[in-house]
Formats: sequence, structure tokens, C-alpha cells
Amino acid sequence: MATTFKSFLNNDVTSNRTLLHESIPITGSIVSGTYNEGSSATETNIKNFSHGLFQSVYDYSYLSSSANHIFDLTVGYSNDSGLSASANTQNADKINMYNQMAQVLMGHDATGAIRQFDEDGDISSGGTKLKEVFFVNFARLLNKDEIKKGSFSLEFGITASVGTLAASASFDGQNFRTRVKASDLSGSTSYLVNSPAGDYGILYATSSTTDGTTYLTNDQAPVGLVFYQAGIAVVSGSIFNDTAHGGVLKNDTGGEFGTATLGNPQNKLAGATGFQFVSGSSISGSCDAVRNRLYNISYNNTTELNSTIYYCRAAHNEFNYSSNPTYLSDSKIRVKDTSLDQPLSYVTTVGLYSANNELLAVAKVSEPIKKTPDTELTLRVRLDY
Repeated sequence: MATTFKSFLNNDVTSNRTLLHESIPITGSIVSGTYNEGSSATETNIKNFSHGLFQSVYDYSYLSSSANHIFDLTVGYSNDSGLSASANTQNADKINMYNQMAQVLMGHDATGAIRQFDEDGDISSGGTKLKEVFFVNFARLLNKDEIKKGSFSLEFGITASVGTLAASASFDGQNFRTRVKASDLSGSTSYLVNSPAGDYGILYATSSTTDGTTYLTNDQAPVGLVFYQAGIAVVSGSIFNDTAHGGVLKNDTGGEFGTATLGNPQNKLAGATGFQFVSGSSISGSCDAVRNRLYNISYNNTTELNSTIYYCRAAHNEFNYSSNPTYLSDSKIRVKDTSLDQPLSYVTTVGLYSANNELLAVAKVSEPIKKTPDTELTLRVRLDY
């Protein structure tokens, strides 16, 4: 009788990797203004914490068991930022938030100092640093293993007023008629690998208006970074600033985004003062102001499916008998009518065993396969993980 077990040779085992993608659209109506409690300004899908360091956004009222966590939002600036001042609200918290995220995503230099976020990712040559930023940390539920390179975009409204949170009708085309999109235009081919958190790409700003009007001084100005494996977008406050204040928007003295006063940061964001509202507002208030300008977020996630493929080969003289006790009746093979008949078996199951003959995995064929000394079989067994 043939042996029950057969060892794999080197050419019997191979591995491959498959990347599966899903489209993840997050509309601004979910992020801001959809789940208000009646006529009040309380958004039940936004969770602020007692520590006041970030806020969480859900796709439904977060107290509901059916709610899914979408992302966390926070803001920060570096210690040497022009916005940093001891009199600012939560000044130390904002600096600590920036340093914590920079430490995780950018790492340390040779002296042990925390690297700041770099506009073009070329850390060695210095260059412009992103010192005033907000962070969008997406939930693993959406990202899976990573964000697909070249698929990421955030779109913001840049008009002066975004209306009040209490008015659900404020999320309309009028408030978002002037928009800027930040996307990783060349992320699929020009991503960077000099981060301890994995690959990342540069976010470039482009105008996103229906009439073709551009409000950018440079269409495709770098305004942030997206870290693919970490699932974190770092967006510069310059996306809300005009060039007179170090931003990417055109200087404007009348109408569209240049003359409105700052007002309540939840309700207004003026192009002339731009991201400076962060210094005078709490982190939660700053997050509200940024979030209320989110028109759309879109990207593809990635699920990495690793597979090991085992080619289970049964030669002509192997596995022609069954070890099933019912294979014999009165010491005779049931499937043989005469002693001259060839032995045969029906393959129904393949078992994968360890070196100590411990059963690790079982594969079933769709229907029994006849095996005789006249045939050889190769069964392809794929183990996904």
C-alpha cells in the first residue's frame, strides 16, 4: 500500500500577493451637519472628549450601535510656528500634538530632534516645513491595510462663510461654490519611503469649481502629506490662507473669501486670516471649523491578501488505496469485483500536515476524483492569510 503522507518538495510550494481595493467616499454632509438634534447645533455623530485633544467623526449618531467610526480630527503647530504663543488657547497641547504626530510619522534626525513635516518630502535638503497643520486619522475599518497610492483626495470649501451648524440647509452649493481639492496626484509613482510609518505621498492643491475659475496662485501647490499605511493625512493650513499670509490662495480684496471677518470659528473662516483661527480657538473648535469646510473625501483602501499555493501531486503509483475503514469488507476491497481489477480510490480531501504529522489545514474537492494506477493528479491548494 502506498504511504499515507507525502512531503512537499521546493517546487511544490509557491507564494503570491493580491491587492484588493474598495472605493471609500465620505461626503461632507456626513462629516458636518447631517445628524443634528432637532434645531440645536449639537451634532450627534461628532464625539468630543474631556481631554479636548481631538474629536471623532462617525457615520451616524455615535451612541447608536450601528455607528461606524470614520476618522479622528485634530490640529497642531510646531514650537517655532508663527502661531505659537503662550497666551493661546491650548498652546502646549497643540505643540505636543504636532510633535507627537511628527515623531511617529517623520521620526528623528541624527541629533535626536523630532523632524518637522516637510513640504516636498526631501528631508535631507531642508526646504519648506509644514508648521501649522491639521491631521485626519482614518479608522482601520475603512483603510484596511493601507490607502491606495494615487487615489486620495480631500475637497474643501474656501468661501468666507459656511453658515451655522444649527441650519442643516447650510450644507449647500452656495457655501461650497468655491473649492480647493488636495490630492496625491503622483502618489502611485512618486511616493516617498523615508518615513518610519511607511510610504507617503505629497498632497497637491487644485481648484475644484464648476465654472473653471481658479483661486490658486499655483495650480498644484504642495499643501500636505498622506501616509498610506498609517492612514493619516497631514494638511497644511496654507490651503485656507492667501499668498499675503503664506498660503496658496490668490489675494482677494472683495467678495469671495477676502473680506469677511473671522467671527466664530465654527461659522466663519476668512481667507485674509486663514488658518490663524487655530491659535485662538480650542482644538475642538478648530476641528469644527475645518470639518465644516470638508466637501468630500475620497480614496480607495487596500486589503493585502497573501497566499501560499501547494501543489499536491499524486503519481500513478500513489494514493490508489484508501485508508478509510469502510474501504474494506471482509478483508476485500469493496471497489474491486475480481482480483484482476486495478485498485482505485476516490480523492475527497487533502490534508496539510506539519513536520510532526499534526493536521494544520483541510481542503475539500468539489466532487470525488477517481484515482487509479493509470492516472496522475495534481491538486492546487491555496491557503490565504
